[in-house]
Amino acid sequence: MSVSRRTVLAGAAAAPLVASSAARGQSNAARFSLHFAPHEGSFASRGNRLEQIAFAADQGFTAWEDNEAASRPIDEQVAMAKALFSRGMKMGVFVAAMPKWAQSRPILGANDGAEREAFLADIRASIDVAKRLEATRVTVVTGFLDPKVPLDIQTARVIDTMRRAGDIVAHHGFALVMEPLNTRTNHPGVYMQSIAQGFAVARGANSPGIKVLADLYHEQIQSGNLIPTLDMCWSEIGYIQFGDNPGRKEPGTGEVNYAGIVRWLRAKKYAGVIGMEHGNSVEGRAGEERLIAAYRTIDAG
Repeated sequence: MSVSRRTVLAGAAAAPLVASSAARGQSNAARFSLHFAPHEGSFASRGNRLEQIAFAADQGFTAWEDNEAASRPIDEQVAMAKALFSRGMKMGVFVAAMPKWAQSRPILGANDGAEREAFLADIRASIDVAKRLEATRVTVVTGFLDPKVPLDIQTARVIDTMRRAGDIVAHHGFALVMEPLNTRTNHPGVYMQSIAQGFAVARGANSPGIKVLADLYHEQIQSGNLIPTLDMCWSEIGYIQFGDNPGRKEPGTGEVNYAGIVRWLRAKKYAGVIGMEHGNSVEGRAGEERLIAAYRTIDAG
């Protein structure tokens, strides 16, 4: 008989963590209606990563996100998994193949295939991390543009690479979500620049293991028209992230009507994680309280 990792963790770790939370004085905050996922730093004043997870759970958050999880020691990954399980929280994304931002690499559409093979090696290495954390979505960035290669050829090579990546993860219980990034404020030169482009690549890859990460901060800068875009591309969207614009802070600090987007997602019966992929507009504990209030506001909208 197979015993799941969660069964083992329940016996080994849940009790002491729950006891610790009870001793601290758990709040009775209502759970949010959607799986909003803070990250380390969202509640920095509350302690270390595990203490921040416990605090987030006490405030009604039901998920957590950690882009850097793959680079953390295994014991830290296991501790985070135990903390999330003990509080009934879902794991959001981590990044499987972290780009070399300063070098504008990798270039997956280049004539030389070495960086494509290195990218696929990173995907293989992410399998154990995803299983350890029980992550069902893992972020990938499709690299940078090669000015010497026609765009259509680069697109074909990116599609082929993502199809191969989808084959790698096909039987491991998670999907890779490709993240389009804006080029106007943050990431000049990246290959994938819109949700629509991600949709085209995902359809070309034709794999259940390849979907699109809809980061609405990036999409608002690059293209706008958020809800119609989500609707047109919905079949290939596997994960969502929030962040207001300008500034990339919590909802209510910029131009995006996140209350309306939450209503739309609720109507679509979206049950996945929504990464809180942004900073706090105010430093310290006051900023953390403001962050919680911002999500209460859009959740009630």
